[in-house]
Amino acid sequence: MPHVPGFTAAPEMTAAFADVQRHFMHTIVPMWSGPGWNAELALPYEALTPEHHHLPVQRYRAMACARQLYVFSSLIGQHPGAHEHAGLLFRSLQRHFHDAEHGGWFYSVDAQGEPLDTRKDLYTHAFILFACAHYWDKIREPFVASVLDGALTVILEQFATSEGLYDSCLARDWASLGEGPLQNPLMHLTEAFLAALSVRDDAQVHTALLALTNAMHKHFVEPVNNLMLEKPLGAVDNWFEPGHQFEWYYLVGASPILRGSPLHRSLEQAFGFAQVHGVKDGAVLAMLHPDGSVRDATQRIWAQAEYLRALTLRPDAQERVAAQLAVLRERFLHGQGWIECRDGTGEISRHDMPSTTPYHLATSYQGIAAALQQ
Repeated sequence: MPHVPGFTAAPEMTAAFADVQRHFMHTIVPMWSGPGWNAELALPYEALTPEHHHLPVQRYRAMACARQLYVFSSLIGQHPGAHEHAGLLFRSLQRHFHDAEHGGWFYSVDAQGEPLDTRKDLYTHAFILFACAHYWDKIREPFVASVLDGALTVILEQFATSEGLYDSCLARDWASLGEGPLQNPLMHLTEAFLAALSVRDDAQVHTALLALTNAMHKHFVEPVNNLMLEKPLGAVDNWFEPGHQFEWYYLVGASPILRGSPLHRSLEQAFGFAQVHGVKDGAVLAMLHPDGSVRDATQRIWAQAEYLRALTLRPDAQERVAAQLAVLRERFLHGQGWIECRDGTGEISRHDMPSTTPYHLATSYQGIAAALQQ
């Protein structure tokens, strides 16, 4: 568990947090072992409607399977059936997505479970590493450790470029597609490295983590407001996403390895700017220009969850977390699940519920729980 400063919650906040946890355990989690689960293929559907019907199947993504593996792994010992369901998800990663010829994992399979998009995507591989680290921590089976090792090997040997960075996407046979590094896959690779180091000592991963975060500071953090940009410095039409800014802030600030690093200092300096310009009436906006002007005012639930978790590390944590819990409950959670997106006026702009979102809620709630346990 990461080290976080911790705070003493008022009874009202404790009750509010217990309420969202119950909602997660009793409303959201059963969706993905019930109507959101294709038992024949042993894969989660991509999304459910508000009535809990799955959308017409066009694909299944390895990343979505891995995120669900993380969620159910985190619930082993806490939720009935979590152990068995996590096992099914882990085996499906290998059965449907693993590339036996070239190594690594495909991006997606079609409705019949056959390879669809066979590119090798860093974002996907980062989540496989992340999920397998958490799953291995719970069950300690040798085969899980071997898959964890395999994910590390292909990331470090195939995706790595120079100066600690990694390509965002490669061809099936690992040939370059000219994609280059992008912020979001590299953030989740940072998260995956941290997860791997939390369950076992690995000097190679420790070195790679430090090299990656130093490279992010050098190549992605702009020098005016210290914002983490979505594309490398100098790229045309660059922007930043407050949700990612807050996500980075928590990952680095909660890590004993990364706390106090140059990247952490920049993220500390940028937090206020991202908060002032990127949070409107308690809701996190999707995309901003580097000068702070709004590029996309959409309010996505994942960004609210990341802001909520980031606030646990702030000096005024108790008041801020309580306020954001209220925003999450009132604007984004309901009796059948959640609201994925609202537009800039607050109207619902996306009605389906993706299978990838419970990961954000789970990590957010775990961050709050960690702060309350200090």
